[in-house]
Amino acid sequence: MEKSSPRMTGGGREGPALKCSPAVAANAEGEEIEVLESSDVLPVAPEDQWKSLFDKYDPESSGFISTERFRDLLATHGSELDPHKLEVLLALADGNADGKICYQDFVNLVRCSHLLASFTKTLGCSMSNKRSNSFRRAILQGGRQLKGCALREEVGLGLSQRLVRHVAYETLPREVDRKWYFDSYTYCPPPWLILAITIAEVAVFMYYGLQLDRWVLQVSSPSFLKGPLPYHPQLRVQAWRYLSYVFMHAGIEHLSLNMAMQLLVGVPLEMVHGALRIGLVYVCGVLAGSLAVSVTDMTAPVVGSSGGVYALVSAHLANVVMNWSGMKCQFKLFRMAMALVCMSVEFGRAVWLRFYPPAFPPCPNPSFVAHLGGVAVGLTLGVVVLQNYEQRLQEQSLFWIFFCVYTLFVLCAVFWNVFAYSLLDVRLPPPP
Repeated sequence: MEKSSPRMTGGGREGPALKCSPAVAANAEGEEIEVLESSDVLPVAPEDQWKSLFDKYDPESSGFISTERFRDLLATHGSELDPHKLEVLLALADGNADGKICYQDFVNLVRCSHLLASFTKTLGCSMSNKRSNSFRRAILQGGRQLKGCALREEVGLGLSQRLVRHVAYETLPREVDRKWYFDSYTYCPPPWLILAITIAEVAVFMYYGLQLDRWVLQVSSPSFLKGPLPYHPQLRVQAWRYLSYVFMHAGIEHLSLNMAMQLLVGVPLEMVHGALRIGLVYVCGVLAGSLAVSVTDMTAPVVGSSGGVYALVSAHLANVVMNWSGMKCQFKLFRMAMALVCMSVEFGRAVWLRFYPPAFPPCPNPSFVAHLGGVAVGLTLGVVVLQNYEQRLQEQSLFWIFFCVYTLFVLCAVFWNVFAYSLLDVRLPPPP
């Protein structure tokens, strides 16, 4: 588990004549760049070490060093950095309009690059994969452009590197983020979460297919809802069913569409954002789906992973639309249209099945409202997660707003399930 490093502080040369350049003063009121997260704690140099280090590159004692000297410094001591991360630091340094870097900028930039260890002969850490909000804003708000060629133009890459590059262009709208991700991703851990969920769903479907001797419209079998997994309104006191229904599907047509969208969208997103974040969006979509059914379609059961799948897909599509000019994936308009067609077909199938005469009345067929619950989560909580690549979510006010709204919805739905069914005298179908 990575630990947060302390906030960087300046020191040394201060005075009215020194002012931070636009490259590092992107944060209002002079907010300082935070140290990037690292598994190793970076030793803090005493003030005299900082001064002597700066004086080495400022022999005229002007209080500034040129960006060209900083470039030489990075070239000399930055061999430990990945090439694209080095390019990001150079872009940050080159953003100074007058070609100078003041002492405070020097401290911030060196600490951001984790080059201090090289300078103090205690090298033992590399540049972290995490970046603070202020570091990203310094890059994005300072009007800088990366000087090197685009990641897409690089040649001589192996198969795994080309896959990582493809995923970067599929999911990330900024070249800075794409290059950062390309250098940072190591396939350790691999994208295991979505694959594990998909394998479990296929295994459960195969088990019930053999047990029921039915592969299409399994929901029409009298034993389909008798297992411990599907949500049923008569069994809503069994709280695990609000999540476990994700492993049951109405038939092979239901499983196939969900599995295709889940793998094509979920695996690349997990490779970029990690299992924790994608799992958060997925589970929130699944829970929102079953709770939405229990509130709006109170007599219907629920099966299928559509709540989680629709949360991921809708969040990804919304992120693409919001960053349309920056997204460089090929045929994005056509592929977005195909994704919407697949979602519409699956949703249409669910609506048709819900109102199709049930095989065993008075129990209706599974509800379609879980799809809408997943979309609501994807367009709110999911968009915030996907828009903040490698940024700490706890620093995002929108994340906390949507998370609080989601928590309030869950609490209200729980109270609804406890009290509303008896108060409204809802006639529920018999238990399976």
